[in-house]
Order: sequence, then C-alpha cells, then structure tokens
Amino acid sequence: MNTQLLIEVSAFLWQEADMLDHRDYRDWLAQWTDDGLYIVPIDPDVASGPADLADRLNYAYDDADMRAKRVARLTSGESVSTQPVSRTVRSLSRFRILTDDGAAITVRAAQHLREFRKETLRDYTADVTYELARTGDGFRLKAKIVRLVNSTDALHSIGYIL
Repeated sequence: MNTQLLIEVSAFLWQEADMLDHRDYRDWLAQWTDDGLYIVPIDPDVASGPADLADRLNYAYDDADMRAKRVARLTSGESVSTQPVSRTVRSLSRFRILTDDGAAITVRAAQHLREFRKETLRDYTADVTYELARTGDGFRLKAKIVRLVNSTDALHSIGYIL
C-alpha cells in the first residue's frame, strides 16, 4: 500500500467535504474535470461505475452543466428545499484505493453526513466511490458516486449536495 498516496487522496477528499459543508460551491465546481459525473443512484445493487448507472433511475446524474445548475438552484434562494439553508457536517473514513493506473485513481470511502434544518437533525450514511484524475498539482474529480445505504427508502428533500 502506498501510504503517501493515501494521505494525499484523503486530504483532497476531506477538502472537498469541507467545501460542501461550508457551501463553497464555486471552488467545489472547480475541482471537477470537464467530463466529470456526480451520481447518486437509487438501486443499491448496481456496484459498477458511471457507465453502468447512465441508463438507471438516479437521484442525481450530473455532468458539468447539471452541477452548475444544481449549484445555481441551491444558492438562488428560490428553491423551497433550500430555505432555510441546511447546516451539514460530513465525516469521511475508511479510505481504500481500489485502482491506480498512473493517470487516475479510484477510491472508496465511507461518508456519514449530519444535516440540521427546521429543528430536525437527520443522518445520511453512504458508501462513496471517487474517480480522481491526476493533475500536475494534485487531483480533480472525474466521478463521485454516492451510494446511500437507505437509497430505496423515501428521502426527505435534500437542499445540499451529498
């Protein structure tokens, strides 16, 4: 196991989580490759990558344009699901590098997200797979697949990015 790579990958993903918790969406959008995909599948049995999820029903299957539109909706103040603004804290753990071909790295991690909104505290737990593209100065997100452990249950309106 490459411990230094694991440290670098973990630091990058913790930074991404911090951006989302603090609604730093402009910097979050800049972390993506042009062809990157943000996916939140419904079917818990599809364990493969983005191509296998393209023709499935998903809570989200966002390319660059849809990510930008999602951020615009979240920050406009016009969406009912974003008022009042949710406060979130997410923890990432159990990082495991699945593949590393020199140009891209696939990482799986556990995510525990706590949301507080309208006097209610909710938990969302997920198994998250990241595909990271190597760049000259670090990494960029090529794919983020958030597999909620309760994906087949009815979800409350989510006014933030998982």
